[in-house]
Amino acid sequence: MKLSHTNEFVFPTESNSGQATARAVAALAQVLNRLGIGILRYGLVIVLLWIGGMKFTVYEAAGIAPLESHSPLMNWAYYLLGQRGLSDLLGVVEIALGLGIALRYVAPVVSGVASLLSVGMFLTTLSFLFTTPGWEPSLGFPALSALPGQFLLKDIVLLGAAVFTAGEAFAAVPAPETRVEHAVSATSAER
Repeated sequence: MKLSHTNEFVFPTESNSGQATARAVAALAQVLNRLGIGILRYGLVIVLLWIGGMKFTVYEAAGIAPLESHSPLMNWAYYLLGQRGLSDLLGVVEIALGLGIALRYVAPVVSGVASLLSVGMFLTTLSFLFTTPGWEPSLGFPALSALPGQFLLKDIVLLGAAVFTAGEAFAAVPAPETRVEHAVSATSAER
């Protein structure tokens, strides 16, 4: 390194190069955190909107029917609403949750609540791992079949994303301002 006021060169020592490295790593971490949070939040939004939109198709309604009919949490709704009715309802719910999560910078409370509701939804879908026949028959537990096992396993990551986005959105809610009124007594006003 060349110093500005002389022609001398200073070679980086372990202490000043270590500090520079630490600053660079900290700056990189900050950029990656912001980028990661955005990708995680809006990736979750895209997944919910996309999968929610697919729920309105015959293909998707038929594909999720075995999961719903075997689930003690969902089979009552399956028999009450029918295959297409329940699929359509789930589509509306998933799209609404995706839109709610997307509102983080406009309405963080709405985003946090939508994320929490998504947590419940992903816990419900993960319960299908235990209620729907789907273990690979030739290998048994813990070998998951492609459907429904491996199809549902991704919901663990989506569950984590929903938990994180809920916490991050609620942390962004501004604290209520406390108003302090100054009371002046009649005796002090005369002074």
